Amino acid sequence: MSAESFADAAPDPFVEFCAAGLWTGLGRTLAGRLAEGGVRSPDDVTADKLQSLQGVGPGRAEKLVTSFGSMRPAYDVVVLLVAAGLPARLAAGAVDALGDPAAAALGGDPWLLLDVTDVRPAQADALARSMLGAAARRDDVRRGRALVRHLLLRAARDGHTAMPVPTMHAALSGLDAGDPDLAVAAAVGGGRVVLFDGEHPLLALEHFAMAEDAVADGLQRLMAKADPLCDPAGCKPFLANLDDAQADAVRAVAAHGVSVLTGGPGTGKSRTVAAVVALANARGARVALAAPTGRAAKRLEELAGEEAMTLHRLLGAQGTSGNFARGEMWPLDADLIVVDEVSMLDAELAAALVEACADGTRLLLVGDPAQLPSIGAGRVLGDVVDSEAVPVTELRTLYRQAEGGAIARLAASIREGELPPVDDPTREVVVVLARDAGEAAHRVVQLVTDSIPRALSIPAAEVQVVTPVHRGPAGTMALNAALKEKLNPGPGEFAGFDAGDRVVATANHLDDGFANGEVGVVLEAADGGGLVVEFAAGPVTVSGTAVTDLRHGWAITVHRAQGSEWPAVVAVLPGDAAGMLSRPLVYTSFTRAQRHLSIVHAAGPAVARAVRVVGARPRRTRLSSLLREGAAQ
Repeated sequence: MSAESFADAAPDPFVEFCAAGLWTGLGRTLAGRLAEGGVRSPDDVTADKLQSLQGVGPGRAEKLVTSFGSMRPAYDVVVLLVAAGLPARLAAGAVDALGDPAAAALGGDPWLLLDVTDVRPAQADALARSMLGAAARRDDVRRGRALVRHLLLRAARDGHTAMPVPTMHAALSGLDAGDPDLAVAAAVGGGRVVLFDGEHPLLALEHFAMAEDAVADGLQRLMAKADPLCDPAGCKPFLANLDDAQADAVRAVAAHGVSVLTGGPGTGKSRTVAAVVALANARGARVALAAPTGRAAKRLEELAGEEAMTLHRLLGAQGTSGNFARGEMWPLDADLIVVDEVSMLDAELAAALVEACADGTRLLLVGDPAQLPSIGAGRVLGDVVDSEAVPVTELRTLYRQAEGGAIARLAASIREGELPPVDDPTREVVVVLARDAGEAAHRVVQLVTDSIPRALSIPAAEVQVVTPVHRGPAGTMALNAALKEKLNPGPGEFAGFDAGDRVVATANHLDDGFANGEVGVVLEAADGGGLVVEFAAGPVTVSGTAVTDLRHGWAITVHRAQGSEWPAVVAVLPGDAAGMLSRPLVYTSFTRAQRHLSIVHAAGPAVARAVRVVGARPRRTRLSSLLREGAAQ
């Protein structure tokens, strides 16, 4: 191939930038027509040229010019990526990780690309070869330093906040990073990685280390600063109709600055929280109730009889930045803070919560350690319980059993590592066997659209499908396509959605009024390419850019269903998910149901084996040891 023909065949950065969806407001169809108006490079992005395209008026043209200007840092990165044969879509992550000067930063150190989520070492090496040529050496100290951070980031995606040094050394050796000690020293010297010396030295990304330190210090501060809420005699009137364990939980809140209440479904956590709130109100204490998701907050509000909100709203979350208005300098105006579904708290969100609690504030953490741990790094609820540094009350008596309570009984057995046969004449729990994932998908659609509404009078709008996987015949993608065809067929005229579609958020958009995992229903199109969506807290206008973080939500993953409950749930256990099944995943899946649970079972003996032997996957964290050390001192 001649040099001229090779140049003609080389990808054009501007075309790749537009095709990757990096230009906010530029749809795929319009991107394919830009050349018709002479828009072939950044210099051609003018309002006049854009207006020459059919369907683009003056207002939209100006918005496109403005949005291209805001994404110019990403375009500059695309130029580097395309030259190295790498996907243009990685540019957005590079700007998120490195800021607007991302292209300049990569010019000085191409291995900084490893700070981007999902970038592989081979891709960073390709960028280095493209930019440095023969000077791109695998033992370059910059490569080793970036690989240390990359490995810690990858561990964080599995929930770990720290990594043993020997494990890091082994991983670096497998990546041919030269002397592991030099790589670790360079990473620590760079200021974003912390080394904890000791008998078993650990490495941690600085922000996770600071978060766990903040949680430990904050809990110890709250334990030390709280005065008793009432004496035993004063508490007694609020303990009526509570069993001994529930009464102990109320007394723990009255006596201590921090306490934990745990237990499975049907054990009376809600009744106990209501008694705590009543006691606090009688003492004139200001109460704040919160939970990680909108549905969980609404349920907490109904049960406690007090206003509740999402934890992000309580803390004054500021957009997608991860920052909060409330904190040490502006603490929360509350004497008692009750947080439900604490199993969902990762280390950084827990740190934000604790730092926002003023001296003297009481903090009651309510949760179920048997559920899946947080999606983010950390193991906050489990670490606090294991540390024995704060009072923990576990409710074990199953009160729903007297009322039938087949879901609660099944959950209690799974909690203990047993999967009993289901024999429920009330049809609160039904098992539907399937030979494979394809048949399982057929059964799911049948249950949602016909069997459950007809036999149980629970409308399809109150039925939620949960599955462990995205792909495959019984994954979220295929199930949502099948359910939409049955429940709300349409062309997807509003950014791929139609009025009546159920959607789920896949990222936080707190300024817009919704968070990752929130499920809602599309009401109508909004101006500017957005949608009006009815979420649990009310209707929200989802702006044009935020629409890209919505997916169809008739079927969602078990992880995304955490913190929410529905009147009826169809829990899918496909055979192709057998390797990822665990006791917490099965338990979390089944306990999303309030009145009815249909289990579509296509995984054979793998489910019983998972419940029996596959507990929560271990996470390497520091919080439990920090709390124990603080208590000992």
